[in-house]
Amino acid sequence: MTAPLTADPLAAGTPVLPHAVVGVGAVNSVGGSADEVFDALCAGRTGRAELRGFDRGRFRAQHAYEIDDRPEPGADVTGRATRWLIRAIEEAARDAGLGDDLSEVPILIGTGLRELRSAELGWRDGAAFDVSELHFGTALRERFGAVRTYTFSNACSASLYALAMGSDLLAAEGADTVIVAGVDTLTESMYGLLDRVHMQPPDQVRPFDKDRKGVLMGDGAAAIVLRRGDQAVGSAVRGLLRSVYVNCDGYHVTAPDVAGVAEALVGAHRLAGVKSEDIDLVMLHGTGTLLNDEAEAQAIGQVFGAHAGNPLMTAVKSMTGHTSGGSGLLGLIVALSSLASGRVPPTVGLREPVEEAAGFRFVRGEHAEADLRLAQVNAFGFGGVNAVAVVERAEK
Repeated sequence: MTAPLTADPLAAGTPVLPHAVVGVGAVNSVGGSADEVFDALCAGRTGRAELRGFDRGRFRAQHAYEIDDRPEPGADVTGRATRWLIRAIEEAARDAGLGDDLSEVPILIGTGLRELRSAELGWRDGAAFDVSELHFGTALRERFGAVRTYTFSNACSASLYALAMGSDLLAAEGADTVIVAGVDTLTESMYGLLDRVHMQPPDQVRPFDKDRKGVLMGDGAAAIVLRRGDQAVGSAVRGLLRSVYVNCDGYHVTAPDVAGVAEALVGAHRLAGVKSEDIDLVMLHGTGTLLNDEAEAQAIGQVFGAHAGNPLMTAVKSMTGHTSGGSGLLGLIVALSSLASGRVPPTVGLREPVEEAAGFRFVRGEHAEADLRLAQVNAFGFGGVNAVAVVERAEK
């Protein structure tokens, strides 16, 4: 397990200065920048549309949450994940005042499938694609002069795993500033796999709803600039990273383990030096699958106990689809925006919550407004790779 803000601060008896988020960037099916994405989510706008990237006739499901940037419908092209990654990093670096030269800044990327879609197009259609382009480091070096790049493939929690590694690097004084990013794009093979495991083809993502049918994938990239707390003086701070806790319960290839998820929640709270009743907002993993939502709700119920009905809760995959490796970091960016603005996006399509989540304060219908200080961000992946972060509002 990783304790990214050095050793357990409570056990050590020494408070740990939180790292500061000083820049953010995002692109997905509902917007082309972090602010645009957040405004769209608060408005309840969804990126759901008929599948554009490949032949719908091959699949039962007919919808996805794609970025509509192909030259023409059905004409897929290579390198799209890399372009979104660069776009999100450009925005985050600009927001942090870093400029285009990132040769001194380590970049850590979480992803599920990297450029697998490009490899599919090259293998089947003969599209021009060099296998070396599977690694994002080549493009980041060309665009930003990046020297230290690291890619982590940890399924749906990948970008929060990358965040944990970046936080560790700062705590060990291996850098003053790091960029953490996450990205994934729809691939035909993954879409087909999910299409075949669902009992009924889902037409939208409806997290925690009794009538949910499963998950649909979404395109997207997200990036933040993270600066060590003692180096953030004078920076425009978007929010503070109190903790990241990761574990791997190894319970099952796809089925989540309630005990493993609960351990991640408890660990994140402990490392942050907070209690469950201190959490004002929970950004749920909320994939809309038959097993994940109930397991996540059970774990929250166990850890929060009598306080499970206190924090506001939302699941933005209801609007973005499951953006896989980048979804955890997107949730963190949304959480920071909610803490700063007091606005929380709704969970679209949630009509009747599952029994395990019946007492939760879901944001439904319209966005909610509240005074928020602490938020928890959940991300859980295949194989039991769990990650939970706690972030705090930056005081003005």
